[in-house]
Amino acid sequence: MKKFLLRRAIYMVFTVWIITVIAFIVIQLPPGDYVTNMVTEMMASGTDDIDPAIIEQLRDQYGLNDPMHVQYLKWMRNIIVEGDFGYSLAFKRDARDLILERLPLTFVVTLSTVLFVWIVALPIGVFSAVRKYSLGDYIATFIGFIGLATPNFLFALILMYLSYKYGGRALIGLFSAEYVDAPWTMAKVFDLLKHLFIPMIIIGTSFTAGLIRTMRANLLDELNRPYVDAARAKGLSETRLLWKYPVRYALNPFVSTIGWALPGLVAGEVIVSIVLNLPTSGPVLFNALLEQDMYVASGFILVLSALTVIGTFISDVLLAILDPRIRLE
Repeated sequence: MKKFLLRRAIYMVFTVWIITVIAFIVIQLPPGDYVTNMVTEMMASGTDDIDPAIIEQLRDQYGLNDPMHVQYLKWMRNIIVEGDFGYSLAFKRDARDLILERLPLTFVVTLSTVLFVWIVALPIGVFSAVRKYSLGDYIATFIGFIGLATPNFLFALILMYLSYKYGGRALIGLFSAEYVDAPWTMAKVFDLLKHLFIPMIIIGTSFTAGLIRTMRANLLDELNRPYVDAARAKGLSETRLLWKYPVRYALNPFVSTIGWALPGLVAGEVIVSIVLNLPTSGPVLFNALLEQDMYVASGFILVLSALTVIGTFISDVLLAILDPRIRLE
């Protein structure tokens, strides 16, 4: 087990490093940079007499004239040695402060969505497999297809309309107006929970629908295995037989989805956050990419990628614990 964990930890570090290289290169592939965008906006607003010396001074000040590999090495060195993610040119703040400000609520939204997906998808998937071709199975299948076919942002707009029409106000954001800048108290936590269910349902709907189909297919395959007939012949009750063997083995692909579900949830959270005006990483990352604010964009991608790799590591460990047929050595 120790060798397995050590090997996976090494893979994690290597994977995160590769992601940082690719992300840094991709962010700089579009022509120009933040200073170029700033000059273009100033000229569009009517400012024509921009001193080229000032432009070069800004580029030298922020290291934009350095080769790409030099910029990357300086960025990684500052992160590893000083914990400095760089300076946000668009937001005029340290990128680390901006990331730490938005990351906790992003984590809360993502974690609550993962729990929602599991709590809903597991029992419905088991029910659909055990009661296949029943009315309940057809209803779950129909709702699942609707969930997969409906874009998250459209679902968000529909719920906003319904909440405004029947509740008197659109449920946007994660806090009521009086709690947005208030210090953390139990009242603010309860207010967060009250607003959390809408983005949780919106972001998790499509993943819930997909996992229901995955669980149903896996469990149907396991129910036709010879060991199920052998256990039934020994007199095990149907309920105990179902949860002790087939469901346990059918959970393998279900558990493995933790790794790939996290980046998907974060990607879905970007659009939903913009529509619902959520104070998460999505809008800031989107604006940083538009403004070519490379340090903020790269920092967010680095942190979110690290969380995704950690999610994959957790799923590997859970799979090894869940199914003894998986070899660790």
